[in-house]
Amino acid sequence: MTHQDLSITAKLINGGVAGLVGVTCVFPIDLAKTRLQNQHGKAMYKGMIDCLMKTARAEGFFGMYRGAAVNLTLVTPEKAIKLAANDFFRRLLMEDGMQRNLKMEMLAGCGAGMCQVVVTCPMEMLKIQLQDAGRLAVHHQGSASAPSTSRSYTTGSASTHRRPSATLIAWELLRTQGLAGLYRGLGATLLRDIPFSIIYFPLFANLNNLGFNELAVLKTRIQTLKKGLGEDMYSGITDCARKLWIQEGPSAFMKGAGCRALVIAPLFGIAQGVYFIGIGERILKCFD
Repeated sequence: MTHQDLSITAKLINGGVAGLVGVTCVFPIDLAKTRLQNQHGKAMYKGMIDCLMKTARAEGFFGMYRGAAVNLTLVTPEKAIKLAANDFFRRLLMEDGMQRNLKMEMLAGCGAGMCQVVVTCPMEMLKIQLQDAGRLAVHHQGSASAPSTSRSYTTGSASTHRRPSATLIAWELLRTQGLAGLYRGLGATLLRDIPFSIIYFPLFANLNNLGFNELAVLKTRIQTLKKGLGEDMYSGITDCARKLWIQEGPSAFMKGAGCRALVIAPLFGIAQGVYFIGIGERILKCFD
C-alpha cells in the first residue's frame, strides 16, 4: 500500500469514527431540531429542552434516538464518499492535491458536496420520518376528533403509522414512487450541503457558525412525508418557502437554528479531535 493510499484509508477511518461518535453524542439534539422545524401553527414544544423532556417522558430514553440506526449505518459510507470525492477533485484540480489555490480548494469541496448527497439525501429522508413519528403520534391523538383538511402522505401500511421502520418506509417509497421517492428534497439538500462543503474543507479548523438554517427548515419540511392534521404538503423549495413565509412568517425559517448550532459545534469538535489524535493512522500502524 502506497503512502497516498495509506493517507486516504486513514482519512476514511477517521471520518467514519468521527461520524459514529458524533451521531451518538448529538442525535437527541438533532431529533429536537427536526421536531421543532416541523411544528406548524400552535407549538407543541417550547424549545429544545422542552422537546427532549416531553420526548423522554412519552417515548422513553431511546425515543430520543429514533432514526439513529439509519444514520449510524450510513454515516461511514457518507463520510467515505465525501472525503474520497474531495481528495479526487483536489488531485484533479491542483498539482499533487496540494492547497495552492483557495478557489480550486472550494471547487473541490463543491464536488464533494455534490457527491455526498447520493447517501445524505435518502439517509436524512428516512431519518426525518423516524424522528418525527413521535410528534405526529401526539398530534394525531390530540386531534383524533378533528376532520382532516389536508392531504397526508401514507406509505400504504397501517403499521408505518404505529411504529415506522426505515426498511418499511424505504420499501414503500421504492414501490410507490421509485428511486425518486428516496431523493425527495434533493434540491434543498444540495443547496445546504454544497455551501457547507465549500466552507468545510478549505476552512475546516476555522468554522464556528453556519448560516444555512433556513435551507435546513425547507429541507426538513419537504422531506417529511407524513403530515399531521392541517399540515401542508409542498411541491418543492419555492412552494415550501412561499407557504412558510405567508402562513408562519419570516421567523419560521429559523426554527431549530439553536439546535442546529448545538449539533454542528460538537460534530466539528469531535471530527477535529479524531483527526488530531490520528485514530485512523494508529489503527493502520497495528497492521504494519
